[in-house]
Amino acid sequence: MVGTQWRDYWRERLGLWRSLLMYYGIPGRRARLRRFYGQFIRPGDLCFDIGAHVGNRLAAWQDLGAKMIAVEPQPLLMATLRERYGRFENITLVEQAIGAVAGQATLHISTRTPTVTSMSEDWISRVQKDPSFKGVQWDKEVNVPVVTLDTLIERYGEPRFCKIDVEGFELEVLQGLSRPLAALSFEYIPASMRLARDCVRRLRELGHYEFNLAPGESHRLRFDNWMDADQMIRILDDIRQGSGDVYARRKDLFANSQS
Repeated sequence: MVGTQWRDYWRERLGLWRSLLMYYGIPGRRARLRRFYGQFIRPGDLCFDIGAHVGNRLAAWQDLGAKMIAVEPQPLLMATLRERYGRFENITLVEQAIGAVAGQATLHISTRTPTVTSMSEDWISRVQKDPSFKGVQWDKEVNVPVVTLDTLIERYGEPRFCKIDVEGFELEVLQGLSRPLAALSFEYIPASMRLARDCVRRLRELGHYEFNLAPGESHRLRFDNWMDADQMIRILDDIRQGSGDVYARRKDLFANSQS
């Protein structure tokens, strides 16, 4: 390799190692994830991980006895997933992106911080103005195949739980879904809170959901009681700092569940 190729190679590996340390290097994280997701996932349930990254959710879901479809379009991360999880029969790895329509799309990769790789140019332009993203660069582009959630369901079945973490492309993912799933989650960040509110509205169109949220990587629901879409939108309106995940579950399927 020439000098620039070596530089790019090691920049990508540094980003990968940073993600592995972040998601696998914290003692007790897997146990916390297992306890948290146990309220949604039962043995034998099918789960979708849309934006699987380095797959730390897969490890916890495997502890719960789930069958998993892990979707990740970043080539280096998919290679890591294959190395870690490719031998398990209950885990199917899909090297594609999920969107509103099938086709091809440009994936904007941040090689040093692959957690913020995105297919949304609008999202990137918004978060670049946020101080917490200072210094982040999207320095590589690849074309990736895109399918819809509906297509994924046709292939593998309807999931009991679907995690969506796609850095600004969450609404497009939900626009490619035409049925209400049992439970799902999507990320929110203050720099793009309108997107989170639009995702709540989209889920309200799909079915009778109730909502909660988990701040940061706490893996704990913030509210004792689940709420309707309008209440969640008001909560999101008031968040000024700190990211997290919104959780949605169908009222008819979780009627007797506690928070």
